[in-house]
Amino acid sequence: MRADIAFKDIESLFKAVGAEISEGRGSRIRVALGGVRAVFHRPHPQKETNKGAVKSIRRFLKEAGVRP
Repeated sequence: MRADIAFKDIESLFKAVGAEISEGRGSRIRVALGGVRAVFHRPHPQKETNKGAVKSIRRFLKEAGVRP
């Protein structure tokens, strides 16, 4: 599993699959897709995600019905 994905690319993926994104407090973003909601943290100061975040994002997309 990659851990060097730029978070802006993940946000672009969310938008491409039709997710609704709203700003939360601090570095948080709220994402809603297919009746599934999640909150993710933008990494800082680095711009790349870690493996734990990638795993959570994959789980969210799977639960929302997005398939590769």
